[in-house]
Amino acid sequence: MDVDGKSSSKGEEEKKKNAMVVILVGAPGSGKSTFCEHVMRVSTRTWVRICQDTIGNGKAGTKTQCLTSAATALKDGKSVFIDRCNLDREQRADFMKLGNPQDMHAVVLDLPAKLCISRSVKREGHEGNLQGGRAAAVVNRMLQKKELPKLSEGFSRITFCQSESDVQAAIDTYSALGPQNTLPSGSFGQKNPDAKVQLGIMKFLKKVDSPVNAVSKGDSLKDSVSTDKENDSSSIGREEVKGVEEVKGGEDLAFSSLESTSSFDNVPTLAFPSISTADFQFDLEKASDIIVEKVLEFVTKLGNARFVLVDLSSGSKILSLVRAKAGEKNIDSGKFLTFVGDITRLYSGGRLRCNVVANAANWRLKPGGGGVNAAIFSAAGPSLETATMERAGSLAPGKAVVVPLPSTSPLFCREGVTHVIHVLGPNMNPKRPNFLNKDYKKGCEVLREAYSALFEGFASILKSQKTFYEEPTGKLGSVQLVSPVDFKIPRKNQFSNADQKVKREDVYESERNKKCKGLHGSQTDATNGNDDAQNEKSNGSMSKAWGAWAQSLYRIATNPEKHKNDVMEISDDIVVVNDLYPKAKRHLLVLARYEGLDRLADVRKENLQLLRTMHDVGLKWAEKYSSEDKMLIFRLGYHSAPSMRQLHLHVISQEFDSKHLKNKKHWNSFNSAFFRDSVDVMEEIDKFGRATLKDEDILSMELRCHRCRSAHPNIPRLKSHIGNCRAPFPASLLQNGRLLFATDKDGTNQ
Repeated sequence: MDVDGKSSSKGEEEKKKNAMVVILVGAPGSGKSTFCEHVMRVSTRTWVRICQDTIGNGKAGTKTQCLTSAATALKDGKSVFIDRCNLDREQRADFMKLGNPQDMHAVVLDLPAKLCISRSVKREGHEGNLQGGRAAAVVNRMLQKKELPKLSEGFSRITFCQSESDVQAAIDTYSALGPQNTLPSGSFGQKNPDAKVQLGIMKFLKKVDSPVNAVSKGDSLKDSVSTDKENDSSSIGREEVKGVEEVKGGEDLAFSSLESTSSFDNVPTLAFPSISTADFQFDLEKASDIIVEKVLEFVTKLGNARFVLVDLSSGSKILSLVRAKAGEKNIDSGKFLTFVGDITRLYSGGRLRCNVVANAANWRLKPGGGGVNAAIFSAAGPSLETATMERAGSLAPGKAVVVPLPSTSPLFCREGVTHVIHVLGPNMNPKRPNFLNKDYKKGCEVLREAYSALFEGFASILKSQKTFYEEPTGKLGSVQLVSPVDFKIPRKNQFSNADQKVKREDVYESERNKKCKGLHGSQTDATNGNDDAQNEKSNGSMSKAWGAWAQSLYRIATNPEKHKNDVMEISDDIVVVNDLYPKAKRHLLVLARYEGLDRLADVRKENLQLLRTMHDVGLKWAEKYSSEDKMLIFRLGYHSAPSMRQLHLHVISQEFDSKHLKNKKHWNSFNSAFFRDSVDVMEEIDKFGRATLKDEDILSMELRCHRCRSAHPNIPRLKSHIGNCRAPFPASLLQNGRLLFATDKDGTNQ
């Protein structure tokens, strides 16, 4: 047992309260011991390393000895590293009982097999004497049985490191963790949750077993692992992650701790840098006071919203100052935190979802200059500069301008950012415009105005999304809020009147009804006038902001050639894939390849032929599977309000035999009026120009068998019943071709 010796009698009770257990997971040679040594060398927190190779007075010991030593260290208020391989759940189980659930972390050193083997073979004087030729066989055997940890095991936080730069980022994060600091909860950095065997080990050891995660076109859609780094991506339901190793840091050692990253996925979040403290050289103490003051004011006003102060440096003084002062003010830890990382890669680099990002802009609102401004314009692509110049030609200190980010922007597609708010603060640098000559009385006034304008801009986005843009005009102090498509105010007047009234519209409208990249044609919007606009509101068809996690189907429809292993059929109009989490034995998705058709609410009469094509394709696949299994009965339809972007038709068998069918929402989304039969949708579009949609509230209704309509208290009981129920389907489903049965050779239904 190694102790870093940095203990202190002061604050012992607080140390015990904040002590944590970090279970290191990795093959021999992955760098677990090195990780511990680096952290313990520089950390101000008292750490104890528990290593089974040395637990017996410098010699190998038992798991029981490790558990005893770890429990003793925690009782003394010391944090603990469990330095064992811990490659399967059973090996981790006993250690999971050591700490409180909120204090259990895992750091997974999931490095390439070839690297681990090379290190193990070459090393000398290893504590466990695992070196030389036999190390390769041991690493191989252990990786074959690898079971990556999951939050469901009881971890509050899991950090996955899949490159040496990822490992260094994790070392930096834990090294800077002080005695009172905590870290946000959740799972960070994992690219492929289902992978067990790395491709690299097959090549290195010349094994012929196929990777566990390999998929064929006919299998359920799984994450695919590419050997080409440039094309490394995941499939439906997961965000595409590229170049994570480029992230210069990790989550900040926040004064707060998020209870769960996933629990905040739907919380509107603004990520913002410290304004004016970099190139504009504003005093950090004064700036931190103003940040905390304004955050405290707006977290109270905005309710269910979150603010994240971001800095690229793990040693950032402004973050340290703000953390301390925010802690003194007892600001809600669920509404404000600090974060170390690249503000343009918060989701792909740290799994932090932020739908609005602030840019510390220059007065010209142009790219360049370095810092946050250059990074955001570069990450967002040319479309941000174009969208910005349509809204304002310049920006005065203390002001902000809200710019809806076009859906074609990489920052929108990759990170889920829907808006950028440009804000300009006071300048204390004599080499920059609008120099205040060290007049901090004026400077503090301007900085307060800048943060107020920024946060008011964020509030305006929340308000417009909440009310579905029902209000045509509005005043928001010094914020300029402009429609992406209906901007008609001359630029010279746009900036002169900060309280001007402008129409608010949705971020997606500027891109509506354009065909996906590489496809033909465009469509026109059939809805015009105030009556149609009101009808759209009542039918729930106003466009919504889709989170990054909901973009996967859209990416497949746009670039199916990048998802060859997942696509079962492709044409100019449609793409067919298996549902990643099928709710039945057979569950397919037929995706429309038209930009602007995000969901059923977007469909109009001019799209009727596309719906017919999707229906015909769905029928073809249903008939194929029915011919293979005569017991399968299929239903084709759409969800009234889908969770994934891009119009898609469900082709689903009716036995609902699936481990992924887990809750009331799953069941009712396919067995209530929320599920709109394809034949009915086509009929309504033909007659009325739009489909009738049902509210999501219907998903909370009681569980009833889709055949006999009997009620059941929970999913297990319902599944047990439907497995044996032989009652006929309701008459409503047996009409109009809503159900597809297998047919005999003479064409009659089975």
